[in-house]
Amino acid sequence: MSLTVDIQCASVEPVPTENDLRSWVAAALATRPGRDSTQVCVRLVDSAEMTTLNETYRGKAGPTNVLSFPADLPAELELPLLGDIVICAPVVRMEAQDQHKRLDAHWAHMAVHGTLHLLGYDHIEDNEAQEMEALESAILEKLNYPCPYQATHQENSLA
Repeated sequence: MSLTVDIQCASVEPVPTENDLRSWVAAALATRPGRDSTQVCVRLVDSAEMTTLNETYRGKAGPTNVLSFPADLPAELELPLLGDIVICAPVVRMEAQDQHKRLDAHWAHMAVHGTLHLLGYDHIEDNEAQEMEALESAILEKLNYPCPYQATHQENSLA
């Protein structure tokens, strides 16, 4: 498979290397073989841009960690564009701190999460969330990162 990841950095925050971002996207895409060629755009933004996108496309106030925009092109066009992923650098940094996670592990999780959304995975229904979380955890484990949901699930079970 040929993979092109266009990375656009519009953030003043420190962000992962392009090689790391590409490897995280590729790891998520490896779960769905079958495409000869795939193109993904990853845009790294600050809070202001993410707030605008979140309000415009989801009707939710404030910034969020990651948004995915599948290309959703007609199959007959046979274009390799899968879609766009937008990740908010300051939100990722703050979440990693608040959740006591390694910053690189949280970045990897957001890149994998966004890519899985481009592949059609979602987490609106409980069964969808369980499937997506299991797949994210398996991908991140292959990349030598801890389960991103372990602490969250332990905290929830204590409540």
